[in-house]
Amino acid sequence: MKRRQFLMSVAMGATALSTLARVRPASAANPAQKLSITKRTLDVNGRSASVFGLTDASGRPGLVADAGSTIDLQLANETSESTLIHWHGLTPPWKMDGVPDNPAALLNPGENRAYGLPAGEGGTQWMHAHTLQEQNLLAAPLIVRTAEDRAADEQEVVIMLHDFSFKSPEELLEGLKKGGMSSGMGMDHSKMMGAMPGMQAMHQMMSGGSGMDMQMSGMNMGMDVNDIEYDAYLANDRTLDDPEVVTVEKGGRVRLRIINGATATGFTIDTGALSGELTAVDGRPVVAISGNRFPISMGQRLDIRLTLPPGHGVYPVLALREGATERTGIILATTGAEIGKIAASGSDKGPILDISLEQRLRASSPLRDREPDRKYSAMLGGDMAAYTWGIQTDQPIVAKKGERVRLDLMNMSMMAHPIHLHGHHFQVVAVNGTRIAGAVRDTVLMPPMAALTVDFDAENPGHWPLHCHHLYHMASGMMTFVTYEDLT
Repeated sequence: MKRRQFLMSVAMGATALSTLARVRPASAANPAQKLSITKRTLDVNGRSASVFGLTDASGRPGLVADAGSTIDLQLANETSESTLIHWHGLTPPWKMDGVPDNPAALLNPGENRAYGLPAGEGGTQWMHAHTLQEQNLLAAPLIVRTAEDRAADEQEVVIMLHDFSFKSPEELLEGLKKGGMSSGMGMDHSKMMGAMPGMQAMHQMMSGGSGMDMQMSGMNMGMDVNDIEYDAYLANDRTLDDPEVVTVEKGGRVRLRIINGATATGFTIDTGALSGELTAVDGRPVVAISGNRFPISMGQRLDIRLTLPPGHGVYPVLALREGATERTGIILATTGAEIGKIAASGSDKGPILDISLEQRLRASSPLRDREPDRKYSAMLGGDMAAYTWGIQTDQPIVAKKGERVRLDLMNMSMMAHPIHLHGHHFQVVAVNGTRIAGAVRDTVLMPPMAALTVDFDAENPGHWPLHCHHLYHMASGMMTFVTYEDLT
C-alpha cells in the first residue's frame, strides 16, 4: 500500500467531500504566527531517535493564545512527509479540522497553509497529527489563556505525556494485527461481539436495568490492558532517568496543565505528598475536587492546582502507567533543594482507569437545561484476536444546526476506549443509567461494559469524526461520524 493511501486509511473512514478553503490572510499589523512541522533527534534511554516536532517561530513546542481571539497562523511542513494537524479541543470550522481528506488535503512537504482558528473560551488544549505519525511525537500543547489566567498568582507548568517505541507505528500495528503484541488477558472479543445485545436491550442497559456497572459485576477481572509494550514513557520528551526539573517558589501555587498525548497508554497522575485540586478537564472548568491521584486517558487533559509548603522541598509529579509498574513525570523543586533519583519503575502497578472520577465530576458551566431533539445509540466493540474495532450505531448520526443531540454510548468490549468528538464539546449526563450533571469535555473514557450518555449542541456544521483516541483502535476501524444535514 502506498504511504498516502495508508495515512488515509488511518485518518478516515469516508470519502473526501471537498477541498480546504483558504481563510483570509492576517493583516500586516497583525501578522500570522508560524507553526512548523519539523523532524528532530531525541535521546531516549541512551539511543537516538528521529521524531517529529511542532514548534513556533522561536523553536519552542506548541502555541499559546488568548481566549476569545482568532489564532492566525501559517502551518509550514518542513519535513519530507505529507501530514496534517488536528486542533484537539478547539472548535474550528470543519474545513480546518485537520483530518486528512475530511475535507482538507494533506499538507505536502514544503507546503504552507493559512489558518484562522477560533481560540474559544480558554483552556488546556493540544494539537496532533490524525495519522500514525502521532506515534512519532507529532503533537504539541496548545494553551489558551484567559484574563484570569494571566492575572493569577500562580506558576504554570505544562506536562505533555507520550508513549515511545523505537519501532515504527506501522510495525506496531502489524504486530497487533498478527496477535504478537497483546499484553492483555488474551480474551477473544469476537465472542463478546457475537453476544452483543440489540439496540432495544441496550436502551434498557442505559437506563440502569442490567447490572452493567463494572464495580458490581467484577468483569474488570477479564479486561485487556496495555496491548503495546513501549520502550519508554515520556514527560516533556524525557524519562525519569533524566527528568525535567522545574524550579518553584517556597509556599507558591502551581497550576499543572497535563496533556495525555500518548497513543495507547492511560496514566494516573500522582502528586505524591501534595494534595492537588482538580479544576478543569479537557480545558473546561469543573467544581474542584481534591486528591493526589487523578486518571487521564489518551487525548484527555487535566488542570491541577498545587499549593506548596513554605520550606525547601522536592515534589515529584508522576504519571503511573495503567496496570503496570512503569512511570514517568517531572520534578518540582525549590532552589537549592537536593534532588534524588526516581526509578522509572515503581514497586506497585498503576491503577486501572475507571469511571469513579467521572461520576464525581460536575461542570462549572453546564450546558443549558434542554431536552434533546435527537437521540442515538452507539455500541463499541471489537475482536482482539483479529485486532479489528468498530462503533455500531442504531442509525447514521445526523444533526441540524441549533439542535441538542444525545448519544448513548455502550462499551461491549473488554478494552477501555477514550471516545473523542471533533468540533464540539459534550456534557456527560448519565453514567451506567444514573443521571448526573457531569463534566463538559471532548474526550470521555468508556471502560469495559460501561454505559455513558453525553449531550452536545449542534453549533458547528460539518462531517465530524467520533472515534476512539487509542490510535491503533482508530486505525483498525473504531470511528464513525456526526453529519449535519444540508452540508455543502
